[in-house]
Amino acid sequence: MPGFELFSDLERKEVNDVLDNGVLMRYGFDGMRNGHWKAKELESELTKTFNSKYVQLVSSGTAAVSVALASAGVGAGDEVIMPTFTFVASFEAIIMLGAVPVLVDIDDTLTLDPDAVEEAVTPKTKAVMVVQMCGSMANMDALRSVCDKHNLIFVEDACQAIGGSYKGKPLGSIADVGCFSFDFVKTITCGEGGAVVTNKQDYYSNADHYSDHGHDHIGNDRGAETHPFLGYNFRISELNAAVGLAQVRRLSEFITIQKRNYTIIREALSQVPEVTFRSVPDGGEESYSFLNFFLPNLESARQVSRAFKDNDIDVCWNYYDNNWHYIRKWEHLKDAKSLYPLTLEIKDALRKLKTKDFSKSDHWIGRNISCLIKLSWTEKEVIARAEKMVQLIKEAFKS
Repeated sequence: MPGFELFSDLERKEVNDVLDNGVLMRYGFDGMRNGHWKAKELESELTKTFNSKYVQLVSSGTAAVSVALASAGVGAGDEVIMPTFTFVASFEAIIMLGAVPVLVDIDDTLTLDPDAVEEAVTPKTKAVMVVQMCGSMANMDALRSVCDKHNLIFVEDACQAIGGSYKGKPLGSIADVGCFSFDFVKTITCGEGGAVVTNKQDYYSNADHYSDHGHDHIGNDRGAETHPFLGYNFRISELNAAVGLAQVRRLSEFITIQKRNYTIIREALSQVPEVTFRSVPDGGEESYSFLNFFLPNLESARQVSRAFKDNDIDVCWNYYDNNWHYIRKWEHLKDAKSLYPLTLEIKDALRKLKTKDFSKSDHWIGRNISCLIKLSWTEKEVIARAEKMVQLIKEAFKS
């Protein structure tokens, strides 16, 4: 990760197809296209990649989450349970629908704790959204059991985990509806783009219509299409889809490189007694896009993180003080700061986050260091990086 590191003539060829016919929009203009329908082709490729019946491309991963939730019937006043460790887009997408984000603790998988989810369910809970952070997964069987017990919609945000799997199923295809991001720093990129993945025909139909102003897409006359319900514009462009089409065909190539680089670094770090690794549920295989490990406490994690930064070991983070991915620094969320008025229900829920105890999440995030696995590293570079990381960690525990 990310796919842009290995752009090639394959991506250029697909983009040039679009530029040559001049149709940048994914719908309409049939006579001008010369047979090129990049978004449709990418959706077809993704159904095979995810072993799912339906895929609807959208303009971003954030759009994918909102479209997925809306397509499943989540709306004003509904509560959606989500993790404390994710990207800010998770709660943004929920709030945009007028729904209420309910944040709960993570466990040693760095994803949703099923026990915390069970405790958070109320009569207003409509959905549970697991976020497969940093390339790995939650205990999906346990979360499915909670959702089935309470008749809740199960949503899977696999934006950072394409290529991972759980008990033989691709991440993103396991819940009722899944979400992916193909932004500039994902394992496969469209520049900007996302996808909604599902086996439920009604969810797919809703997503198809909702993401294009409610158009039903029946026939080939845009002006004659009807609008079964209200929708918005979350369309992907043909240019973005063209890049993604070339990239998804290279996914196995990218995952192989990620796994090699991940394995070299993990095997080196395994020699350090103070290092332990995130838990991966039985039957799960990471996408190898990140390597996540734990140190004994917050202080040692901060010390090692600083040493990495000072010695050009980049793309490694301790998320405890990160304002993009962890609840501690989401003051704009906890203070309910919004350009447009929020409902009192949402405001009350957000302000309660200021006093809610997330010490369990702090325990795991505070001790964690997360390292992005780059595709552009040579094997020689990865070995040297791994040796340097081991050296710096050992030096930190001597001081």
